[in-house]
Amino acid sequence: MPRKKPDTETPWIDPDDAPELDEHFFETGRISRGDTVLREATDTFAKRGRPKSDDPKQLVSLRLDRVVLERLRAQGPGWQSRVNDLLRKEVGA
Repeated sequence: MPRKKPDTETPWIDPDDAPELDEHFFETGRISRGDTVLREATDTFAKRGRPKSDDPKQLVSLRLDRVVLERLRAQGPGWQSRVNDLLRKEVGA
């Protein structure tokens, strides 16, 4: 016979019982339940993802010989960056 599991249900919290969001709430910004702090306040929100580049690369469509493309891809990951470096040297940029 299966053992009886303890009551793990979280008690329902009435949204009408929530404190009003005043200036103090936004200044401290900590999240708590009762007297237990769940998350402390931080100065800023975490920014996600890679930072924006000042000089982003442009997407182009380029036709290459099959043999050239195979050799570039055979060099492994980063082959597109290596093509960019080769072209940059060739045009003197």
